[in-house]
Amino acid sequence: MKMFITIHNKPVPVYSDEKNKKKFNLLKSALEAKVTKGRATIKKCLDSIISIEIVGCEAILHSFNERDSLALSLY
Repeated sequence: MKMFITIHNKPVPVYSDEKNKKKFNLLKSALEAKVTKGRATIKKCLDSIISIEIVGCEAILHSFNERDSLALSLY
């Protein structure tokens, strides 16, 4: 399943195995918190993000530079 989320006024695709609105809402709230209160590493990843993949209870944030990609726990 593919949905889109807006980060820094840019649409970012979100890929998931299942159609679970709860996980998508958890992802949105976690990203909003990280944009305002996150550390430099997370903000750097969010600045160059190209896609997000939800696997189980984690969101894998993929960025242009592979070293900036990281996993974010949803729970």
